[in-house]
Amino acid sequence: MSNVTRKHTALPKAQILIEALPWLTRHNGKTVVIKFGGNAMVNEELKAAFAQDVVFLRQAGLKPVVVHGGGPQINAQLDLHGLESEFKAGLRVTTPEAMDVVRMVLAGRVQRELVGLLNQHGPLAVGLTGEDAHTITATKHQPEIDGELVDIGRVGEITEIDTGAIEALLLDGRIPVISSIARSQDDGHVYNVNADTAAAALAAALGAETLMVLTDVEGLYEDWPNSDEVISRLTASELEKLLPDLASGMVPKMEGCLHAVRNGVTTARVIDGRVQHSILLEIFTDEGIGTMVVPDEKTEGDA
Repeated sequence: MSNVTRKHTALPKAQILIEALPWLTRHNGKTVVIKFGGNAMVNEELKAAFAQDVVFLRQAGLKPVVVHGGGPQINAQLDLHGLESEFKAGLRVTTPEAMDVVRMVLAGRVQRELVGLLNQHGPLAVGLTGEDAHTITATKHQPEIDGELVDIGRVGEITEIDTGAIEALLLDGRIPVISSIARSQDDGHVYNVNADTAAAALAAALGAETLMVLTDVEGLYEDWPNSDEVISRLTASELEKLLPDLASGMVPKMEGCLHAVRNGVTTARVIDGRVQHSILLEIFTDEGIGTMVVPDEKTEGDA
C-alpha cells in the first residue's frame, strides 16, 4: 500500500461531511426551534448527545432556540410533595400548589441542567422563562371535554409572544433555552404552558425555518396500534384530518406542528428523541427520520 493510499483511509468521513453540504447551505442563518422533552430529558447519554447537536447547529451557522418542558421531573417532584399527577385532554391539571412545583422544576432544575450541558462547549446558552421580558403571555385555558369547558387550574393558553429578548440573544450568538411557563395577562398569576404549544408559537413568531419536536416514538404512525408504519411526510390539511383520531399525548405535538406550518414555518418535524443525534440525522442527511409536516402549498421539493 502506498503512502498516498494510506492517507485516504479517512475518506468516508469527508464523504459524510460533503453529504451535509447542501443542508448546511440551505439552513445557514436560519432559526430552528427545538422542543426538548421525553426520554431525551432523563437519559444521560441522550442529554449529552442533544447538547452536542444543538451546539453543532449553532457552530454550523444556524440559530437554534430550545424550548423545554419537564414532565418526568415534575411528576417525580409532585410525588415527593404528595401531590397527584392528573391529565385531562393531554394537559396537566395544575393546582396553585402544583404550579409552584412546576415553576421550580422547569426554571430551576431542568433549565439549569440544560444550560450547563450546552455551556460545556462554550459560553453559549442563556436560560429564560416565558415570564422574562414578556416573552410568553397567557390567559387561563379551559379545554372542551365532551362538549363542556373544564377547569384544569393554572394552565395557560398563549395570547401573545414577544421575541425581543430571544432575538437579542440570537444576534449575540447565544442559544436561548426557554422554560414553558408564562405570566397571565389577566390576573398576574404564573401559568403552566404546554411546551409543544409554546415551541410552536415561538417558532411562528420568530419566523423559524423549522420546528423540531423530540418525542418518545418514531414519528406519527399511519394506523396505530394496528401498524407501526411511520408517516414520513404530510401536508397541513392531511394532518388536520388525522387530529381527531390521535392519541391524547400526540395531540399537542401535532397541533403545534399544524400551527407552525400555517403561520410561516417552512417545516415542522416530530422526531424520535430516543435516537442519539436524531437532530443532526433529521437536518443534515438525505434520509431524515420521523414525520415532517409541510404547508399545503409545499407538497414536494422541500426537505
